[in-house]
Amino acid sequence: MPADRLNPEQLRKWPKGKFLLALTAYDYPMGRTLDEAGADLIHVGDSLGMVVLGMPDTTGVTMADMVRATEAVVRGRKRAMLSVDLPTGSYENPESCVKNSRILIAAGADAVKPEGGKDIFPQLEALQKAGIPWIGHLGMLPQKVKTEGGYKRKGKSEEEVRQILEEAKEMEKRGACAMVLELVTPEAAARVTEALSIPTIGIGAGKGTTGQIRVTHDLLGLTPWFKPGFVKEDLGFAEKIGAMVIGLKRIGRGGPE
Repeated sequence: MPADRLNPEQLRKWPKGKFLLALTAYDYPMGRTLDEAGADLIHVGDSLGMVVLGMPDTTGVTMADMVRATEAVVRGRKRAMLSVDLPTGSYENPESCVKNSRILIAAGADAVKPEGGKDIFPQLEALQKAGIPWIGHLGMLPQKVKTEGGYKRKGKSEEEVRQILEEAKEMEKRGACAMVLELVTPEAAARVTEALSIPTIGIGAGKGTTGQIRVTHDLLGLTPWFKPGFVKEDLGFAEKIGAMVIGLKRIGRGGPE
């Protein structure tokens, strides 16, 4: 392992004043590109279900999907830390959580990421006991989009903020090396960040977190049919690809080179 590769223990001790950048990858070219560009953390997210496999949400992603993507990304990674989502149904109890986490670690993950708070404390304790590094995920939970009826912002009431804060503190005690805060109000995210010693990684949670995570396909503009509100600008790759296709068809018809 390269001496300068970020590891879970270093992530756990990440300075609050130092920006942390996390981006998603699902294949070798993107993993290598992000690694060589200097991303601190590359995340193999179950978002691949939506941006790669064309699913309506993340709930249909399987362990086989995550293992194949992890194996591809790890071939291109040298220095960035690699975290991987535990997909829906893979951590229903402590035993399955540890079993499937070990599969992802064997595929090349440095840490796994389940979604949820107090409802999965037994699983988190099992991960800690097994010595498997993990990242927490609070706020909006994409794997529960069907039961919650959509993607809803959390932390709007003082009661919700208090619950997120209490769960985050307990998860830190149980060994979390970082905490993802998704679609949490900026005020709640800032309070959680201040209360924890581990870094927080926000997505749609304002600028008060230690770092940010983004779905790379969103930033590139490869999915123009779905643009999250927190992605203000993208690189318009879908339009550029469309223009390229039109140009190639013109050449094929005998048009100008």
